[in-house]
Amino acid sequence: MTLTRPTATLPEQVTLRRRRLGLTAHDPARSAGGFTLYAGQCAEGQVDLIDIEGRLAHRWQMPVRAGRDAVLLPNGNLGYNGSHATSAALYPAWDLWHGGDFYEATPAGEIVWRHEDIHHHHDAQWLPNGNLLYTVAAPLPAEKAARVTGGDPRKDGADGVIQSDIVREVNRKGETVWEWRIWEHLDPADFPVHAIFDRRHWPMINGLSETKDGLILMSLRTTSGVIAVEKATGKVAWHVGPDVVAQQHTPVEMEDGSVLVFDNGNLRTGSTSPFSRALEFTPDGRVTWSYADPMPASFFSPYMGSCQRLWNGNTLICESAYGRLFEVTRAGELVWEYVIPDFAEYPAPLNSFIIGSHNSCFRAHRYQKEQVSWL
Repeated sequence: MTLTRPTATLPEQVTLRRRRLGLTAHDPARSAGGFTLYAGQCAEGQVDLIDIEGRLAHRWQMPVRAGRDAVLLPNGNLGYNGSHATSAALYPAWDLWHGGDFYEATPAGEIVWRHEDIHHHHDAQWLPNGNLLYTVAAPLPAEKAARVTGGDPRKDGADGVIQSDIVREVNRKGETVWEWRIWEHLDPADFPVHAIFDRRHWPMINGLSETKDGLILMSLRTTSGVIAVEKATGKVAWHVGPDVVAQQHTPVEMEDGSVLVFDNGNLRTGSTSPFSRALEFTPDGRVTWSYADPMPASFFSPYMGSCQRLWNGNTLICESAYGRLFEVTRAGELVWEYVIPDFAEYPAPLNSFIIGSHNSCFRAHRYQKEQVSWL
């Protein structure tokens, strides 16, 4: 008689899938409540709105994979930053952080507006007047490129071109109504690239927002810093640098004029172990609030990430790389946590550049019930 050995079943090989997914913590008495929106980086255009219990409340299926973010607009429609199929492909990592295929979609999924820009990368903000504010890449003029310092010159592109940043605002007709070139206002020699980054993109604006006084906040990824630009004059009003922040994302003004960021912390000054934090600081660089995990290394996203101050004073944090969305009080107590349960690989050829299955999203956003009255 021949004995047949049972087929061995391997344990789940995706580490995060072996842990708890979906809703993992909820304190109804102290959470702000509401609905949370996110667009998975590998979800092939799926955008989910979940309730405070982690249940799916609504889903959009968009025509293209998320390039970056998705938000709810005041009219109830979805603003979506999709990954453009024929983006500019300026250097090897470009496809990881470009968007450039923008859509507005009704809750029923009808596309009512579209705008394309193949040089877009990272952030985009849907402004109250209906315009779209976003970053694009453009070659740094040669005389400015010669002044870029720091970084790893061994990782420079063969063509020697260094990309830089333009902030552009377009109206509903797609017409450019405002534009700001960073190299006309900052000297690269004063903003050195961190040692681990290549010099193909200086300083890589990865986050934007507009303040109530008409300043445009800009997050500088590869040099670590946040600047505020006077929209009317183009002048830099203030700069907070790497002595305060580290490879941060998502600068947003608070009611008192301070700025909240997701401080990634890949290369934090004075620390040998990377950890992320939510950080609030004044324009003169004084830290007024921060949140890090009680065991700091337990909270870390080396890329992407967001923070949102909620209506009850709590803060919603998106630990992007690991699909972990959580809410903390001003005292740093966790009152809600949700881990995105959907995993997939990046599409080819990106899956050879950033390997494995991911549940990441660029940002997450919380909305009150009145903001989703169409549900």
